[in-house]
Amino acid sequence: MAPFACPNCRRLVHFEARVCPSCAATLGYDPGANGFLFLADDATRWRDGAGEALDRVVCANNSDHGICNWLVPAEGAQALCRACRHNVVIPDLSLAGVARRWGRIEAAKRRMIHSLLQLGLPVETPGEAPEGRQGFVFHFLYDPAAEDGGQAQVMTGHDGGIITLNLVEDDDARRQQIREAMGEPYRTLLGHLRHEIGHHYWTRLVERDPQRLAQFRAIFGDERADYAQALAAHYMADPAQGWNDAYISFYATAHPWEDFAETFAHYLHIVDVLATGSGIGLAVRRDDDAPGDLAVTLDFDPYRAGAGQLAAAMAPLSFAMNTVNRAMGLPDCYPFHLTDAIVAKLDFVQQLTAA
Repeated sequence: MAPFACPNCRRLVHFEARVCPSCAATLGYDPGANGFLFLADDATRWRDGAGEALDRVVCANNSDHGICNWLVPAEGAQALCRACRHNVVIPDLSLAGVARRWGRIEAAKRRMIHSLLQLGLPVETPGEAPEGRQGFVFHFLYDPAAEDGGQAQVMTGHDGGIITLNLVEDDDARRQQIREAMGEPYRTLLGHLRHEIGHHYWTRLVERDPQRLAQFRAIFGDERADYAQALAAHYMADPAQGWNDAYISFYATAHPWEDFAETFAHYLHIVDVLATGSGIGLAVRRDDDAPGDLAVTLDFDPYRAGAGQLAAAMAPLSFAMNTVNRAMGLPDCYPFHLTDAIVAKLDFVQQLTAA
């Protein structure tokens, strides 16, 4: 996403900011205005950058747990914000370290919700969704059995609009073990949430639309293939050479549902990375006549761009990102290659969100 400015002093701040590091103003994100407000008038009113006072209060998860930096309309006092109102189950915060882990998961979730709102996708709880349509909720659970490599009792996944996330995914060492065991080049809290919400939007936007479903099957395959058998076969298989010609990840090869969810997540990755670069005026330039197109100026809105334009911009930008990471001795930030087949799948997702 594009970076935000402190409305009091205009310094750029991160999306998770609660206090401006420059002027020390207390900040809150207003999803309706897609910007930050600051607490003024002896901490009694929220004001925007023009000095206008707005009737806002903090999300109940801020006042109750200190966990959220989003605001809600004043008439919704003690209410949960646009992101937190999707929570149905939260972990037992009396357990040591759980509140800290939940806080990081909530931060990732707010980033994802922001992307969905910018794309204009339906962001609804089951009670808010139209009749016959599915909303989504979150179950965030702590599973101590999964610590130190133990057998997990809570599985991260999606089922009927319920997105479950095991807090063990917040542990960097444990997540790295799973990443290596599963052969995944990219595994983050934000990536998990983007993947699982992809399953939700397949159900919401594709499953009951005959035309879209036919297009989906032509591009991703027939989802009526037995899911359990497909997953079992996937976990027993070694990655076949050449899978990345048509799939964004090896896990995407398991079943058309997983292919769509992985592609949907990757679409969110791309639009947010490019929106961030655009927001800070990032450009990659070549000053010589060497062959190859490794130049880009991010002067377009990634949330409204076509898949071809997104992929073309990611090629030089990802090279630059990976070069910087390698200079720091870190793995490539973007270990993916967008082939024509993958771009066709991204195009399906982009057309779906645009509609």
